[in-house]
Amino acid sequence: MIKAFIVFAALVSGEAKDYKVNTSESTVEWVGKKVTGQHNGTIALKNGTLAMEDGKLTGGSFTIDMTTITDLDLSGGSKEKLEGHLKSDDFFGVEKYPTSTFVITRAVPQGPGKYKVIGNITIKGKTEQIQFPATVEEKDGKIMASANITIDRSKFDVRFGSGSFFDNLGDRTIYDNFDLTVNLVAGK
Repeated sequence: MIKAFIVFAALVSGEAKDYKVNTSESTVEWVGKKVTGQHNGTIALKNGTLAMEDGKLTGGSFTIDMTTITDLDLSGGSKEKLEGHLKSDDFFGVEKYPTSTFVITRAVPQGPGKYKVIGNITIKGKTEQIQFPATVEEKDGKIMASANITIDRSKFDVRFGSGSFFDNLGDRTIYDNFDLTVNLVAGK
């Protein structure tokens, strides 16, 4: 009798399911802006999961491979120089911090398939809470999630060219905020 009740309770309450992010189908694009223009590129997910319960997003965690920072708007030596600089201690220090993480702590429904995602992001060993709107859909047994996220690099000790830390940079100022466009595909 008790065993039957436990099974019934599990069926009625809904079951949380973890969906593994397909890193080859998912994309993370970045844009960094400065007074005189901007640069854009990609960065790869190392792994990740999305947790769903009764068709609703309930959590997730992700590891970003910081060693994969790639620039898409330059070529040749300029491209290599920028990528090397972004990976250096001036920016993300990938030798010491090869990964960054994001853990969803809350997903607040905002309408069908829409969420305010709240979570903790760790970059260069520093953790900050961020929040952003996201869209999450389930199609053919897969979860499709997308979000546009703005991150303030100065909170993670990424200081190079930041007007928040240095005076008189003029047109060499690099804005503190950078943008990520994230598109995830996850399956069971």
